Amino acid sequence: MRASRLVTLLLLLQDRGRMTAQQLAEELEVSVRTVYRDVEALSTAGIPLYGDAGHAGGYRLVDGYRTRLTGLTEGEARAAFLAAVPGAAAELGLGEALAAAQLKLRAALPEPLREHAGRIQERFLLDAPGWYGGGTDRTPHLSAVAAAVWERRALLLRYRRWRAPEEIERRVEPYGLVLKAGRWYLVAAGPSGLRTYRVDQILGLRPLEKFAARGGFDLAAYWTSQLAGFRARLYTAEALVRLTPEGARRLGVTPTSDGWTEARIPIESIDHAHGEFLRLGTDIDVMAPTELRDRIAATVRALAARYTG
Repeated sequence: MRASRLVTLLLLLQDRGRMTAQQLAEELEVSVRTVYRDVEALSTAGIPLYGDAGHAGGYRLVDGYRTRLTGLTEGEARAAFLAAVPGAAAELGLGEALAAAQLKLRAALPEPLREHAGRIQERFLLDAPGWYGGGTDRTPHLSAVAAAVWERRALLLRYRRWRAPEEIERRVEPYGLVLKAGRWYLVAAGPSGLRTYRVDQILGLRPLEKFAARGGFDLAAYWTSQLAGFRARLYTAEALVRLTPEGARRLGVTPTSDGWTEARIPIESIDHAHGEFLRLGTDIDVMAPTELRDRIAATVRALAARYTG
């Protein structure tokens, strides 16, 4: 534990330059007295660092000194690939490893590149989940699922699905995890081939024996094909509508004039389109299908009666 802290202290000084004992103590989550002892240990070991007294003082390394103790641990290497999505790393139990990996990577960079990397972190942030629904699903089994994916270990899942029987038990071989719009999905092989499972619908699990993964599996390619198939199954009909410029913008349609734009919009179902189109208010005029137009008209009449009665 102390050896890891000494390396982190050294990398902090290499990355940031001069730091006070108080700043180091806060970063390392130790007391200032512990920092004093650690600095003394590094000096005894021959590390060329020195301290400046006074209000603007602190510890720093001799100019030009750079350590090569920047090798990543296994956990840090895994976390480094999730650097763009720190929330995902934290959910997988790799938050601390990600912070350590980023520190080591920054310390290994030349000064100009280190400054550039710092500016990127200051000015750009990826927050993948949407405003509504993202981050609300509880995934208590995510860490265990991630461990099984990493170790290529089969799982006995107790899973809740939308059709009867709603609760099932199934042996699966985990191939990968995907984070889509704030929700985690497990890609796993089961009795009927590869399937996708929502991690938040896993009610319980038990790790089983290790398995030999099929060769040539490409998680990104599989997910892309699944999305294409999902969209093909999702949009089974279309609606003919007229849109104002604002309505066209909200639906991603290119306006053909400053007035109304006629367009054919793919829809999942009458029920789904009814709710989605009502959100556009007076910026949409549904022309077909007749069933959808009648449903929207009936809803508008009911709302008008409620608020004028």
